[in-house]
Amino acid sequence: MDVLIVDQQQVSRLLPMDGCMEAMADALVALARGDALMPLRTLVWLPDGSGGLAAMPSALPAASALGIKVITVFPGNLGTPFDCHQGAVLLFEGEHGRLLAIMDATEVTAIRTAAVSGVATRLLARTDAEDLAILGSGTQARTHLDAMLVARPIRRVRVWSRTRERAQDFARRETARLGIPVESAGSAREAVDHADVICTVTSSRQPVLFGEWLSPGVHVNAIGAVGPANRELDTETIARSRLYVDRRESTVNEAGEFVQARAEGAIGDAHIVGEIGEVLAGSAPGRQTEEEITVFRGVGLAVEDLAAARLIYTNAVEAGAGVRVELGGGRHGSD
Repeated sequence: MDVLIVDQQQVSRLLPMDGCMEAMADALVALARGDALMPLRTLVWLPDGSGGLAAMPSALPAASALGIKVITVFPGNLGTPFDCHQGAVLLFEGEHGRLLAIMDATEVTAIRTAAVSGVATRLLARTDAEDLAILGSGTQARTHLDAMLVARPIRRVRVWSRTRERAQDFARRETARLGIPVESAGSAREAVDHADVICTVTSSRQPVLFGEWLSPGVHVNAIGAVGPANRELDTETIARSRLYVDRRESTVNEAGEFVQARAEGAIGDAHIVGEIGEVLAGSAPGRQTEEEITVFRGVGLAVEDLAAARLIYTNAVEAGAGVRVELGGGRHGSD
């Protein structure tokens, strides 16, 4: 059987941000309604903690689609020629279990993660939000900027990074790419001052955003380092906010912001207002006032990778993109 191979550059062309946001919304609604199958991810860490291997399977039975993302996670790659997340997404059809495609996981992860934050921002940010702050200057900073521009009429962008030169490079590059002013900030606090939307996209294991800095009415997307020991937001940020997640089960096991704030006694399980899919489906409330602070804590879900892979495959077939190779899977000979 032939299998479609889609490389990193092709993924970026075949997965436009606006289309990916629509696919993510559909996948999150399916998850909220119980129409998606998805266990928690499996992580195998190296003994020294420098990196590990993650496997994320899922299925959308109504779409006759199955998939799995297999990636390595090496946070120390930040600032090197190598991405922190590398691997592949495998797409299967649900009738005979045929492998349809193998796709670069780095770009899938970069785009679909930002697209989910874009969906959350559409739902939760004030409609007049136009001032954006990004904490972090890596790949997710770039794709989150793209998603925020789709979600809201952003007119001002400030970026902060723990390395000032990286923030300055990001600001220059994105200003030239997008034609809108992107400023580098000298501190995280300076970046978020009076921001309407904040995206934390760092690999930090300690808080980079603090509740005392937040303006009334701000919306925060937090998607950085996953794991119960890691957090980008301090406890005050979580406690002050109406908290939304991509999936409850994943959040209570994998989101350090929630796990640590609960362990400190600042919140309980009921502090989660709802999943984004539930808000989309109308079974959980969204923003209630212009002044309240909303936080979306996304940990990344396998069903998001599957939905992105299906869209890439459809677009690739229509465009005649990718390379087809024979990998087997068909029967040869007779019994």
